[in-house]
Amino acid sequence: MNAIAMSRHGALRRCGVAPADPAAWNRLGRILLASEELCLAGAAFAEASALVPQALDIALLAVEVATTAGTLPDTLVRLADRCAADPFNVAAHTARGVVLQRLGRHDEALDAFEVASALAPDAPLPARLLGGVMARSNRLREAEAALRHAHGLEPDNADIANDLATVLMRMHRHAEARAILLRLLERSRESVTVLCNLATATTCVGLQEEAVALAEEAIRLDPDAVLPWRTLCSSLPYLDGASGERLLAAARGCAERLPRALHPSWSGLTRPPRANGMKVVGSSPTMTLKIGLLSGSLRSHPVGWLTVAGFEALDPDEFRLICFGRDAGGGDPIAARFRAIARQWIDTDGLSDAALAARAREIGVDILIDLGGYGDSSRMLACAYRMAPVQIKWVGMQNHSTGLAEMDFFIGDRWETPPEFAHLYSERLLCLPDGYVCYSPPPYAPDVAPLPALSNGFITFGCFNNLAKITLRVIQVWADILHRIPDARLVLKTHQFSDADTAARVRGRFAAAGIDPERIALRGSSRHRDFMAEYNDIDIALDPFPYSSGLTTCEALWMGVPTVVYAGEIFAARHSLSHMCNAGLADWVAYDTETYTALAVAKASGMAALAALRARLRAQVKASPLTDAPRFGTNLAAALRFAWKACISA
Repeated sequence: MNAIAMSRHGALRRCGVAPADPAAWNRLGRILLASEELCLAGAAFAEASALVPQALDIALLAVEVATTAGTLPDTLVRLADRCAADPFNVAAHTARGVVLQRLGRHDEALDAFEVASALAPDAPLPARLLGGVMARSNRLREAEAALRHAHGLEPDNADIANDLATVLMRMHRHAEARAILLRLLERSRESVTVLCNLATATTCVGLQEEAVALAEEAIRLDPDAVLPWRTLCSSLPYLDGASGERLLAAARGCAERLPRALHPSWSGLTRPPRANGMKVVGSSPTMTLKIGLLSGSLRSHPVGWLTVAGFEALDPDEFRLICFGRDAGGGDPIAARFRAIARQWIDTDGLSDAALAARAREIGVDILIDLGGYGDSSRMLACAYRMAPVQIKWVGMQNHSTGLAEMDFFIGDRWETPPEFAHLYSERLLCLPDGYVCYSPPPYAPDVAPLPALSNGFITFGCFNNLAKITLRVIQVWADILHRIPDARLVLKTHQFSDADTAARVRGRFAAAGIDPERIALRGSSRHRDFMAEYNDIDIALDPFPYSSGLTTCEALWMGVPTVVYAGEIFAARHSLSHMCNAGLADWVAYDTETYTALAVAKASGMAALAALRARLRAQVKASPLTDAPRFGTNLAAALRFAWKACISA
């Protein structure tokens, strides 16, 4: 008899000897669950729960059995009956909330956890679960309050502290989150999850080298886990000097660790068009393609601002759009535009990656476009399971190659992905003839004001990018520009500067480079409308490197502010290059720091030319490929057709 069988035998004997001992039934249930004897495990936990109905740990173990056995709906019915029969049973309400959450019914789960928390205000677990579902519903302030309450009840619980830090990061309070995570790390450096979250927070406060080192430490602790590699993929593009080869190697390392299951080979792509329709173009029939859009950010977000107009421009008779995402809620205008063009919207909450891939295959998606990459809401694992016969990466954490063998194409353009960089990508490149995105300017953007320097008497440079993009070398180069133009000022704006300590550290870096702090203005977060209006204080934008501006450069251009750009090698280092060239401003681009500095100084010296450019720039951008949705839609349609034909003829 092996050890497991002996433990099982002993537990059974104990239950026979002491049938009224809940601990005996609980121990038996755990042994049976570990050996995947699910029916018997469920029966054992039911006995234990009958003896101690308020035992939360037993109720949650029963949920684990139901999850593994695929019997959550039946368990939900039983829990609902228990709650009705015993409305003050905290364990039953909590377990019911967990089941509802796993079934994707988050509003109902929220109600269940609120009841449990009200019934047991001194119990940390219901408060933690309540905070988690609130965070998932984007009710971040309430999530923070619930998790702080749970943390106060159990301050040494690392899981609760980590959850709180995660919510704070989503609220852009990265310095606070980092402080919590550093305290956790002082107790133990063995938590891969804490190391990875700390790496993310550390990147976001502008300590790129330290962040990459933390991600690499997590990889050393658990080299086969996906999370550390995904964290490295998210941190590396911000690191000064990270090459395309290094990013590709990290992406492949992550992709190789994603679990896979057997999926259809789709070797029969040359089959006749399915019943999803055909359209006659000229004299030849064209198959109507089902296009899946996969993202948790189909809303007012860089993904939305840079893609929705292009999707709207696709012929709905040729391309049927199916959105796989989360409901943005709250009347979000970009989300409403996606809703308007989607033939179908699949809520991905509650769907595992395998189930999500199976759902896409069931619908018959022809081309899947991933708009999430390895970001926080990433569903790259679903792509590894093969959601569609053709899979394409576009926008959404599109900082470099995915390294995923199942990702067939990568959308770029002649500036982002020129032929000489093709070896840096695991995907085939789809190079659009103009830019790789189509910008939708917000309708509430204020009018462009006259050049500020005309009234100020000095040039004001600006950068409104995430602090993660501002490396020490960027600060040194910007300080050099300010030294060469002694009366110039620099305005930096990002949500991280709402934290006083973070702002002080960045001011200190400029002071160390010999720049009077009075010449540097650091501004924190604001509403998007106000954010756009603050460009009326800026004469020239300075692009960070190696991670270049994307949406931020488009917004600056729309507000009449040109950007000095340093184009690098990786995809993330070439966003502004693409946008500036599409707007007709290729003469604002440099390919080394010396030229970048000289270009900024030269452009600042021509005040009359700057004023004239500012006055016409919005009209110039409006007439350019950067915002020309019909033109972009034609290019995107051709690229999608090319990708489809390339795969069916392979």
